[in-house]
Amino acid sequence: MYIARIRVTLRPSILDPQGKAVQHAIASLGAGSVSDVRIGKYIEAKIDAPSEQEARRTAEEVCKKLLANPVMEDYSFEIAGIE
Repeated sequence: MYIARIRVTLRPSILDPQGKAVQHAIASLGAGSVSDVRIGKYIEAKIDAPSEQEARRTAEEVCKKLLANPVMEDYSFEIAGIE
């Protein structure tokens, strides 16, 4: 059994209005040193696979086909074994 820790973020060239709104809210709290806030998604998925390589293949397929829009988003993931 493996766990995939997946991060999906907007590509740098895509405007992030939610990130801008959060950045303005942070500034209104007095933390003006925070800049360029970007919002993304974090997903954890348990993968029942016979090997780490197979778990990576499954995570890659799930990201490409479902979790990330390849036109607007980038993704990365880590695979860790769990007992």
